[in-house]
Amino acid sequence: MSDERNADEKDVRTARPSSSSRGARGEFDFIELVRRQEDARRATLNNSTLNTQHSTLLKGIGDDAAVLRQRAGFDTVVTADLLVEDVDFRLGRGRTSPRDLGHRALAVSLSDVAAMGARPRFCLLSVGVPRARWRTTFLEEFYAGVRALAGAHGVRIIGGDTSRTPERVVVDSIVLGEVKGGRAVLRSGARAGDQIFVTGSLGGAAAGLKILESGAVRKSKALRHSKTHGLVTRQLRPVPRVEWGALLGERRLASAMIDLSDGLSSDLAHLCRESRVGARVEAASLPLDPSLSSAGIAPDEALSLALHGGEDFELLFTASARDARKLPNELGGVRVTRIGEVTRERGKVRLARDGRARLLRPGGFEHFGRGDK
Repeated sequence: MSDERNADEKDVRTARPSSSSRGARGEFDFIELVRRQEDARRATLNNSTLNTQHSTLLKGIGDDAAVLRQRAGFDTVVTADLLVEDVDFRLGRGRTSPRDLGHRALAVSLSDVAAMGARPRFCLLSVGVPRARWRTTFLEEFYAGVRALAGAHGVRIIGGDTSRTPERVVVDSIVLGEVKGGRAVLRSGARAGDQIFVTGSLGGAAAGLKILESGAVRKSKALRHSKTHGLVTRQLRPVPRVEWGALLGERRLASAMIDLSDGLSSDLAHLCRESRVGARVEAASLPLDPSLSSAGIAPDEALSLALHGGEDFELLFTASARDARKLPNELGGVRVTRIGEVTRERGKVRLARDGRARLLRPGGFEHFGRGDK
């Protein structure tokens, strides 16, 4: 990982245009730059243990479309995510850097593929930028963030597009993944009596967003040693649970699955609706991010962040009692925690706390909520 990061930083330095040439650089010049960087990565990826040769890239960047050869017996999973400046992220000092944005743009799509029980293989990134950012090293830094995360999971960048926007940056991330035929994990497979699990910890990303929005954080050496650093990092550079997703899919251990992007209360409701079931969640079992306590966040607020905050990009899944016994306690240092059980109360999610159970209503993020004007 460190070698890949150093290589990316070198790419950015050597590819950085001079102040006199940035304005003259054209779209096709930049596409050629990305193409050369991906060609340089190809030999490394071909020799990587992450490359299982399920599919082969016949033609990548440089033509009107990429060409892939699929191996029989595998299904292709495709997902797309749109990130819009000042809606999904904010650029600037103490907020999201171009490199953070590149990481995040790919991470959210990798998480979607993981939630299907698949392994990500290829990605296409389309970016719209205002003219002022085109004249800087914004895109070089953005792609450095993409490549660092792509390299960690053996993902190849095979295309995309660039365009000019009037004011704000817009990113469209598409990822293609693979799963053995018929083994994709859907949201609709949960059954009454199944156990509910979540990977990692909850609430950290939402807390990090609140810290960033408060203006209390500025990117400096002091931040790296502050009690809020881990929370801010979870917001800026989410870690998709790729290995957990692949294991659950390959071993058929999950009956239903979804990634936690909008918040546990909302995403669990989505899963229950698709499976036509209900759920009971134990508040005391929720794995709260340990940094919440060390940052001085009160228990009630920490619970609210875990339930409704979103953007943790952990995996929420269900498993039968038999398959639950086969789950490893952790994978790659990431633990899994049982948080509840699927019930027959169709569409009703209950939160049990202090001996009482109440209805847990979806409280996560919606782009066009009922309260929007």
